[in-house]
Amino acid sequence: MMEATRNTPANSTQNGPLIPAHKAQPIPAHKAQPISAHTAMPIWRSILFVPASSPRFIESATRQAADVLQIDLEDSVSPSDKASARLSVPKIAQGFTQAGKEVIVRVNRPWRLLLRDLEASVCGAVSAISLPKVPDAGFIKSVAEVLTELEFERGLLHGHTRLIAMIEDPGGLHHIDAIAQSHTRMLGLIVGAEDLAVSMGMAVNEDSLYTPNIMALMAARRAGLMPLGFIGSVADYKDQNAFRKRIERARALGFEGAFCVHPSQVAIINEGFAPQPDEVEHATGLMLAFEEAQKQRKAAFAYKGRMVDLPVVEQARRLLAKHEKLKQLERSRAAHFSSFPDKP
Repeated sequence: MMEATRNTPANSTQNGPLIPAHKAQPIPAHKAQPISAHTAMPIWRSILFVPASSPRFIESATRQAADVLQIDLEDSVSPSDKASARLSVPKIAQGFTQAGKEVIVRVNRPWRLLLRDLEASVCGAVSAISLPKVPDAGFIKSVAEVLTELEFERGLLHGHTRLIAMIEDPGGLHHIDAIAQSHTRMLGLIVGAEDLAVSMGMAVNEDSLYTPNIMALMAARRAGLMPLGFIGSVADYKDQNAFRKRIERARALGFEGAFCVHPSQVAIINEGFAPQPDEVEHATGLMLAFEEAQKQRKAAFAYKGRMVDLPVVEQARRLLAKHEKLKQLERSRAAHFSSFPDKP
């Protein structure tokens, strides 16, 4: 995180030295310092849902190769289990973090449930909150105000908890640009296909979902957020060949990652949203040709039968940068898991 200011209440020593009581003053949410601009977005290709009420799925989640584990308090948890599931979030999140995973939480939408979910979820192990059925920018700002108070109370950096907005009805779709640009806590934007289809009375297919997803993609790019998702339903996981084609199309359109509901989707998503070997080879050769063209003071040059100018070079540079970051991520994970003793 880029923030340098820590909100530490007077009676907390969790993340730093004790502040004398006479110097510690609550920070009104509307006066809290703005969050610093983030210089880089995380690389989150696969974001796997893990029901907070299922010990079996919780136990198996850390063995999956997902970039992010999303503790779910919403659709996968029955109403009778929501209270107990909510209380388990800090322990689950801590376990996932210790296993080297990024952790986020999907909360419930009705305000009374949402507030309880936020109270339970804001902690050092949780990087972001996924907000379902976001109606407008004002909703995001209200949630951000609550997060500021909770972070202050718990000694977390102001802005520690980021937000992913789920667009799931016509109102949210209408306000999508304002939602994307509503707050510096915003991290990503995604269309919830099933709920959107219900609210609009439409079928769940590539024709009906194309426009909403492209609207989300453009809004995310305009706001500097991660565009997440693909043209289709996340619930369709059995036909892996069809799912692979959806992910390949999503990457070609400009999406960066996606939610997944089944472990079988993780490898397909990770591969689909990563630079392919032939792309890396092509981009490497192109950059070498660009360096040679610069020496010759050429503004444009030909490479493998195609004219190349600066926008093409920039795409190659970004692809190679992402490739390198993913290699670093894999090395970091390998080192993390090798540091644990073998289980008997």
